[in-house]
Amino acid sequence: MSTSESAAEPLTSLSADAPPVAASTVPRAGIGWNSLIGYLFAITGAVLFSTKAIAIKLAYQHPVDAETLLAIRMGLALPIYLALGSIAVLRKRAGGQRLPSARRFLAAAGCGLIGYWFASYTDFIGLLWISATFERLILITYPLFVVIIGWLFFGGRLTWGIVPSLVCAYGGLALIFGAHDGGGGTNVALGAAMVLAAAVAFALYQLLAKREIGRIGSELFTAAAMSGASAGSLVVFFLTHKVSDLAVAREILPHAAFLAIGATIVPSYFLNAALARISAEANGAIGMISPVATILLAALFLGESLSVREIAGTALVVSGVAWFVMSEKKKAAG
Repeated sequence: MSTSESAAEPLTSLSADAPPVAASTVPRAGIGWNSLIGYLFAITGAVLFSTKAIAIKLAYQHPVDAETLLAIRMGLALPIYLALGSIAVLRKRAGGQRLPSARRFLAAAGCGLIGYWFASYTDFIGLLWISATFERLILITYPLFVVIIGWLFFGGRLTWGIVPSLVCAYGGLALIFGAHDGGGGTNVALGAAMVLAAAVAFALYQLLAKREIGRIGSELFTAAAMSGASAGSLVVFFLTHKVSDLAVAREILPHAAFLAIGATIVPSYFLNAALARISAEANGAIGMISPVATILLAALFLGESLSVREIAGTALVVSGVAWFVMSEKKKAAG
């Protein structure tokens, strides 16, 4: 997106651009202090993840392109994730646990290229032409693609129950697209297509990452995935730019630093802490506040506003995705 990015921690790992919608936790009876803290952590994480698009749009007010901004973001985040990964390795060694093979680390790095580099790259490009609000609403539809791609390539089941939520969510996006397209033409269509590609890539990442997380654990997977994503970002940058291009205007650096820390690393830990205290169903439902937070922040920092048509479209998108997430949770519980 972290979309891109971004996002999630999807499943049980750290994510750059979206909140988790599928993880295994045991619901606790009643609402005690531990659960209340969990809800607070989940809300904080979802809101922080929603700031990614705002920071990107603010950075784009200065002369910088997607490749450079993404390279700076990943370059700043990489040392932190590598340090956390090293701590996880030392902890496993101290506990006498066997470390995963190089093949497993490479597989995790490959997942990172899909979910943290390609998804983020297309998301960054899309934000050149569409609003932060529109971007967030496209990205949160990725759970629908998880089911569709899972059915097409991973032997998953597809039921007609997905159709109403699909029609509802993408009907809402069509309303918003029509409102935006009136002033943006081809650029709006291209921007929406790029963010949609980010959503599809993030869905594919979830399907691939689930297996690897189970094999090497969340902490090591995250370090390897982020290393792969960072390598992809830096390779693309150095193939298309000069090193001197990293010397961006100083006004951009606070936004890039916030992207790396405030919109990626910090919220991922808040959401992991939430998953330890409340159910995955609660986390998925709370994640629906992300586009609402983006709307409010976009109005505050970017001066974006919504027409009646866009408000109706937003309501349809959020309702469609929430409907789908809740129906999937009920089906899994049954």
